[in-house]
Amino acid sequence: MTGLLGELADLVLPGACAGCGVQRVRLRRGACPACVAELEGLRPYRCAPNPPPPGFPSCVTVGPYGGALRGALLAYKERGRHRLAGPLGALLAGAVAAVAPRDRPVLIVPVPSTRAARRERYGDHMSRLTAHAVRRLRAAGWSARAGQPLRVLPRPDSTSLDAAGRSTAAVNSLRIIPARIGVLRRGDAMRGTLVVADDIVTTGATLAAAVRRLEEADMQVTGAAVLAATQLRRGCPGF
Repeated sequence: MTGLLGELADLVLPGACAGCGVQRVRLRRGACPACVAELEGLRPYRCAPNPPPPGFPSCVTVGPYGGALRGALLAYKERGRHRLAGPLGALLAGAVAAVAPRDRPVLIVPVPSTRAARRERYGDHMSRLTAHAVRRLRAAGWSARAGQPLRVLPRPDSTSLDAAGRSTAAVNSLRIIPARIGVLRRGDAMRGTLVVADDIVTTGATLAAAVRRLEEADMQVTGAAVLAATQLRRGCPGF
């Protein structure tokens, strides 16, 4: 599920490296050689907040939120380098592959973005990443597809909230789209593996809230896949 060098080689973006931000006069890839090597060396592992919120699923991340991975995510989300969706989607596919068996259909449900975030980022950044992840998984032999049965309402600033407050705010902001649930239930994916996908896990409140809403709609979640886990989160051994 690797091979990011080829993906990044297609991004002829002279200027700042997407990973470290260093200016390269003759940058011939989306990232400098050192950051490409760092991204290529990432391997998925289990992670969880410490302590995890109630209902937090089994979660796999590509790497810690730092270094080239953090730089690439910020360049993609905040600086409009949307062509990074390809290589970042390939990394997300690796995390999904660590959760989903190859011999079962897999449905990926990305955590939705608010309307304001979609305006700022010219679309739903997780939907783009998930689409690329699905293509990479299919090329590697998985029966994969994406679905979006969730929508999100505007959320209050959570910086001043405690863990319980963050969890409540996350749950209250998510809603099920009934019409899309019906379509997903008619597919083979509902007899396979359902994976919730997000870009970064911090407190885990958002992932736990998404799982809660999906399970309230009788959709059984197998686990979660994220690109990065904050440094304050503790990886679980033995994976």
